[in-house]
Amino acid sequence: MTDTRLIHRVGADAMEWLWAHRDGFRLDPDADPEVGFLERFKPIGELALICGVLFREGVAGSRQAELARRLLDHAWRETLDGGRMLVRGQRTEPISPIPFEVYLPFRELGHRQPEMERAVLLHHGLESRQAFETPPTRRLALSAFQRRFGLTPRPPEAEALRATWLARTPEPWTVEGHIAYDITHCVFHLTDWGENPGGLPPDLARYLGTWLPVWIDDWLDLRRWDLLGELLVVDACLPRPTLDEPAWEAFAAAQQPDGAMPAVRTMPEGDEEAVFDVVYHSTLVAAFASALATSHALTALARAS
Repeated sequence: MTDTRLIHRVGADAMEWLWAHRDGFRLDPDADPEVGFLERFKPIGELALICGVLFREGVAGSRQAELARRLLDHAWRETLDGGRMLVRGQRTEPISPIPFEVYLPFRELGHRQPEMERAVLLHHGLESRQAFETPPTRRLALSAFQRRFGLTPRPPEAEALRATWLARTPEPWTVEGHIAYDITHCVFHLTDWGENPGGLPPDLARYLGTWLPVWIDDWLDLRRWDLLGELLVVDACLPRPTLDEPAWEAFAAAQQPDGAMPAVRTMPEGDEEAVFDVVYHSTLVAAFASALATSHALTALARAS
């Protein structure tokens, strides 16, 4: 089994980098709506989701947990202005699901914005929102988020799942980068980001149990650290995680001394904001994978003792 200390250190170092570069989680209030005012909201929502996983799993050390809480509070208070920027974003693009997706993990962690609550209820009932064209995995995500908010999923998650690539268990050798990311996110939403492994239908769990090790080897060879990290998360969501030792050792070796995780091969060059935009996601994924894998590793050790 992979050294639990190695897995945990990946997440702890990633959190140090994220805290040191917290100003990278920024908005562009003056952006022209036609070119995407909401584009910079996505990293903030991902940050909240990963912090939620860290708190839920309870495997973070005191320093790591403190930084996660401070990052979350900074993003809510300073970047989102107490949620008011989400309200502005929803008014700017009324049928966009992005403000709702970003708001939900903050809400689950205790942050509320009354205007945003009202906006969610209003826009959930709009026919235009339901007609909004999205890829199947994104549609599944929205249904899962609606359930978690307390709304009736439209469409139901089982119906949304049927349209995804993973649900059809196609030829595994046809997987490429975009499909692989869809696979990982399909698993994230079915399992509520690793909280409920039983949410993954048995046939999909068997399919992934057979082919995930092959895909992990493929993206390890390519040094696609961002996607490899997501595949390591999927492994931790399965009924019997492998905690692939060669993959975890290579993943940890790719991490920089300051905690940053390159997305592909080596760290990019450029100014601080440009570098942040390239590697923030892979570094968040490193924290996510570490939290779930550490939790499983410690559980396995406890059972063996």
